[in-house]
Amino acid sequence: MQKTSIRDAVGDDARQMLAIYEPFVRKTAVSFELETPSVEQFQATLVGGLESHPWLVGVNDGEVMGYAYATQHRARGAYRYSVESSVYVKEECRRTGLGRLLYGELFHRLSDRGFCNAYAGVTLPNPSSELFHRAMGFERIGVFPSVGHKFGRWHDLSWWYRKLRSHPIGHGE
Repeated sequence: MQKTSIRDAVGDDARQMLAIYEPFVRKTAVSFELETPSVEQFQATLVGGLESHPWLVGVNDGEVMGYAYATQHRARGAYRYSVESSVYVKEECRRTGLGRLLYGELFHRLSDRGFCNAYAGVTLPNPSSELFHRAMGFERIGVFPSVGHKFGRWHDLSWWYRKLRSHPIGHGE
């Protein structure tokens, strides 16, 4: 694999990012979305997300090979220092270190912005994602049994936690 550069995602990346995400929606229970969003819907989510959280892309020769992002964990104010994180990479880029690179940079930027906790959901069974999250410093904290219904059956979702920093910026450090 060529040298991958990591940069902030922009609205014009939506089509390439959606091409990476679409197989997860259509073929797997990794995503609980039942229908693939349109490019316009995906772009609106991306642009809206960029207002408050980092979205990053890994690029080789102008081609998006993967992306990672964070979103608000919950809407109530007490959750403001916690995020939910996700990473998606092209099939041919899996197990190349791109996911680690993207997540590592994402966590660095989140910490720099004062976010303290990252959470991630992993649909079960998914041993490779569980190993990946553990390798990225997450610990499994629980399972929501039968929480998602897709492809005619129920799926469990494991929840993972990773500390980004001990205190928000200006609050104890």
